Amino acid sequence: MHSLARTRLLPALLLAPLLAGCFASGGDRSSGGDTGGDGSRLRVALAFPPAENLSPYGADATILSRLGVTEGLTTLDANGSAAPALAQSWRRENDRTWEFTLREAVFQDGTDVTPSAVAASLTHATEAEPAPAALSGVTLTAKAGDGGTVRITTAEPDPVLPLRLSSPSLAVLSPKAYGKTGKADPVGTATGPFEVTKVNGSTSATLARFDAYWGGRAQASGIDARFIADGTARANALRTGEVDIAEAVPVAQAATLDRATRRDTATTRTTSLLLNAASGPFEDPGLRAAARAAIDTSALAEDVYEGYADAGAGIYGPAVTWAEGKRKQPVGRSGAGRPGGRTITLATYDNRPELPEVAQVIERQLEKAGFKVELEVREYSRLESDALEGRFDAFVLARNSLVDTGDPVAVLASDYTCRGGYNIAQLCDKDVDRAVARAEETADPAGRQDAAMTAEAEILGTDAVVPLVHQRIITGVGTSVKGVLLDPYERTLVGTGTRR
Repeated sequence: MHSLARTRLLPALLLAPLLAGCFASGGDRSSGGDTGGDGSRLRVALAFPPAENLSPYGADATILSRLGVTEGLTTLDANGSAAPALAQSWRRENDRTWEFTLREAVFQDGTDVTPSAVAASLTHATEAEPAPAALSGVTLTAKAGDGGTVRITTAEPDPVLPLRLSSPSLAVLSPKAYGKTGKADPVGTATGPFEVTKVNGSTSATLARFDAYWGGRAQASGIDARFIADGTARANALRTGEVDIAEAVPVAQAATLDRATRRDTATTRTTSLLLNAASGPFEDPGLRAAARAAIDTSALAEDVYEGYADAGAGIYGPAVTWAEGKRKQPVGRSGAGRPGGRTITLATYDNRPELPEVAQVIERQLEKAGFKVELEVREYSRLESDALEGRFDAFVLARNSLVDTGDPVAVLASDYTCRGGYNIAQLCDKDVDRAVARAEETADPAGRQDAAMTAEAEILGTDAVVPLVHQRIITGVGTSVKGVLLDPYERTLVGTGTRR
């Protein structure tokens, strides 16, 4: 995430592969081009309805990036390195200042992407409440420079700034996107190949092709997106031909799809049990240890996920190929206390249909250990604010550990430190904060990985998080569809080359 480093960035940091494999796609941002016709509209079923009116600063950011609406100064390539997007190049002036050179591009409202517009957009992101996860604990200042450049200065050295700026929550929008309240409206104000033209609440959205997109004219003429929280309904919509692409197909529905329409992708997503370390029964580290000891994860991958997952090993899973060889044992764990019939509230969401089943398994295991469990399941948009405010004792969460910035330290800072903006576990531990800060200070790629694993060991030692499984994501793709963008970070789905 952010950094206190005094060392100079090694160029290899932004070139070092984080993941094995490549994007499973038949096209990319630049593979579209003008098809010579209007093309067919794509019908897409998404799992998560907008939770924040399509604000780019929270969970809705990935909805916008997956539909090809928004983009930032940089993006992530197949190896997890920072790659050009609205910025065609960048250089580090000193340990706290970077210069980004913009490409020629226009916003969807017809205005030019200028240094002043980009600087203003990033400034709005820094002022958002709560702060975007990619900026958790980070202070940056963006100003227009000379010759089509933007200069970004951070309060402390930040060796992974180009990676950070690839976050969907740092998408660049035109000045018209920002009202007097400071909220950002991405409808018709972004820069991607598709433009949102209509939003029907949490039900659907209509997108048109943005013909002036800098990366080439998209091959599809538009997108009809439906938000279908029920996983079975998404799979049925694909099977009956109502949609062309269905994301997050439930494991239980995978066998009902023809093999030709079923794609599974290894991701950096880990499903974990988060225990509220700030209040309630799990404020006691002994009861957290008792809960952790009660959980048997061995059967989850095979039984609940039917082989589309690996047993939980840590915050980082097998898709982060370097992690296994560097993993360390958790440190400072407390001995298990006696639950004594203490009542706990366990919550999860049903947008990912395996999660309620996982929660039911966890419920039985915790009750066997002596807890009394009250299970609560809602749709994610109706659950997020309560989870972030610590209103549950335990929470089953599926979290992509590299989605916010691509930096392995980012998820540690945002999810497990005192200042973290996505700290559902409500963890505030001085040893954890110290270990995460050391990782943030490290610019050398191998050293940063080592420091991240040391911090992971500190976090796991608190028992505020119990990794359960590392997921493979199943996407349903119609046989006539080409160029779907499937990546380990789950940031992309539709691009200029996606068509039917």
